[in-house]
Amino acid sequence: MAATSVNLDALIPREDFETASSETATNPSNLGNTMRVTDLGPDSLWYNVLRKPDFQRETANWTPEKIAELVSSFLEGDLIPAVILWRSPTTGNLFVIDGAHRVSALIAWLHDDYGDGVVSRRFFEDSIPSEQLKAASATRALIAERVGSYADLTMALRNPDRTSKERLNLARNMTAFALTVQWVLGGAEKAETSFFKINQQAALINNIELDMIKARRKPNAVAARAFIRAGTGHKYWSTFDDATKSEIESIAKEVYDLIFTPDLDTQIRTSDLPAAGRGYSADSIQMLFELVNFVNELSPDMWRQASLSKRSSTKNAARRPLEDDIDGQSTITFMRRVKRATSRVVGKHPGSLGLHPAVYFYSATGRFQASAFLAAIAFTRELEESRAFDKFTRVRMDFEEFLVEHQYFLNQIVQRFGSFMRSVPTIMSLYRAIFQALLEGRPRNDIFLQLTAERPYLKGMTEEDRSHRRNFSANTKNATVLRNVLGSAPRCGICGARVNLRSMTIDHVERREDGGSGTEENAQLSHPYCNSGYKEGLHAARMKD
Repeated sequence: MAATSVNLDALIPREDFETASSETATNPSNLGNTMRVTDLGPDSLWYNVLRKPDFQRETANWTPEKIAELVSSFLEGDLIPAVILWRSPTTGNLFVIDGAHRVSALIAWLHDDYGDGVVSRRFFEDSIPSEQLKAASATRALIAERVGSYADLTMALRNPDRTSKERLNLARNMTAFALTVQWVLGGAEKAETSFFKINQQAALINNIELDMIKARRKPNAVAARAFIRAGTGHKYWSTFDDATKSEIESIAKEVYDLIFTPDLDTQIRTSDLPAAGRGYSADSIQMLFELVNFVNELSPDMWRQASLSKRSSTKNAARRPLEDDIDGQSTITFMRRVKRATSRVVGKHPGSLGLHPAVYFYSATGRFQASAFLAAIAFTRELEESRAFDKFTRVRMDFEEFLVEHQYFLNQIVQRFGSFMRSVPTIMSLYRAIFQALLEGRPRNDIFLQLTAERPYLKGMTEEDRSHRRNFSANTKNATVLRNVLGSAPRCGICGARVNLRSMTIDHVERREDGGSGTEENAQLSHPYCNSGYKEGLHAARMKD
């Protein structure tokens, strides 16, 4: 498994290229061509005017090893690619067009902030995932081992007789070496064009990142950005009024806690799994963006202005373009819908099915699958719209037993059709077929034979599946733990399916209204919906009879 990335996103503030200011700066005629390490200290004039474009990707893709390597290379005088900057003629701030990770790594070293220091804690409002803290500690340890902290080297310069020759040379080098700086000249449009050209030539920006950058003022992108950091970090919603900002942050925190807690460790050790996998990952933002768009029934042509202007088909003409969100109300509407949709799947809301993450969202190898999470959202919504919650509850135990027995189907579907929304229609088709067959009273083995006959991409446990488990020891351990977790999971006293601890409710076996006591003997675990809607529906039906 790849090393966890270090989050340095807090160290260079973001700002809109076009930010207005009451003071007008003039374009300098002579710009410096180097950036010394001392220019990046907390009291440096340079550091305090350094910015990233507001659409810049999160500076969180480097591993501890890569950060330590950059700092070491700088101090040893190795060649480091030039940093490209643009000076805003409006504000005078210096924007990093290319090299944000390089500059941030040096800033982290100077500030001793690898995603867990003073600046980062303020930026993330002390809401820092455990993985981010572990990555920060690992980076700090590597730096200390290889070159020493900035404070250590500064002390070495002051006390040369008390330090090793090697460390003293590194300390002296930091006073002499500097990053090369190149400048983009022109206005904001020129700077933005340069950013896209440069970044597409280096580490390519994927389609989702491009969509979110270009749609950065639209409610779907703002909502996804809010969810990914639980309403902390850079506030893409900062121009809205205080009440709107507060509601956005509140909903973001609720949804984040609902789907991303507890933190997912590298190795699964417990049944207490987050519904949406690891919040601190490269895939999380794509999954959230697709979730926001799916729940709010948005298609790409609605936020890609270029496609709207170039096409004139009846289908596209019927779709209204998604406008920039000026006051935040559209963002709040989108976020409320996401909150409602996720609350129907997990959590303790009375209408929640309380789906067990290990049954629905994790594959046979123990990996979280975004496609499965999105498919569960879609399937639950379909059940709700067709008023089939009660029908589903009647066969839920057998439905879930089938999924657990053939959990490798999920691996096979994702391998064939791709991740995220690409596999959702296929998973949905599978769920519908299983659900309908169970309603008809068909045995699970017959259902398996029908599914594999009609869907050639589905098969029994293959040698490839077994080999996949042998080749990935971490996955094998996770799969083993999941198998035991599922085998020992508590069951709902009403429908018989597994109960997730975070969606668990306590139900009276005999209703209080019917004289049931509050004793332990009259208590049972249940899903939220089973405890409320389904049980009450059964009681009402019996009363009619």
